[in-house]
Amino acid sequence: MSTLPTDPQELARLAGSNMYARDRASQELGIELLECAPGYARMSMVVQDWMLQGHDVCHGGLMFALADTAMAFASNSHNQSHLALNANIDFLRPAQLGETLIAEAREGNRTRRTGMYDVSIVNDKGQAVCHFRGRTFGVGGEVIR
Repeated sequence: MSTLPTDPQELARLAGSNMYARDRASQELGIELLECAPGYARMSMVVQDWMLQGHDVCHGGLMFALADTAMAFASNSHNQSHLALNANIDFLRPAQLGETLIAEAREGNRTRRTGMYDVSIVNDKGQAVCHFRGRTFGVGGEVIR
């Protein structure tokens, strides 16, 4: 049985890679994990044609899924299992077909049982697309199995 890393950065990276390997939803949506650090995650998603809604822009639910996923990875980066408790999103501009969306989740506050996260989504031109704020709840257990 191997021991877990004591370095918080290495533990976060390992927790992120372990979680991503099991995250079929993110993989199916084309969400990629770019970076995972303590209380932080950066993820990307390319807007595909099947993601467009009736106005030919990315469906808001898919942008919410990207932000929620980034929050999940940031909140689980300490190797303590957390699930979403609530979240809201402000859509600032539409995302277009072919754009790469980058979500950055940052831990604003963390207690023994809850966490609060701000997630910004920008397009590949650096323009703000969404702002998301969510809270998580610790459900016990560790991410790395």
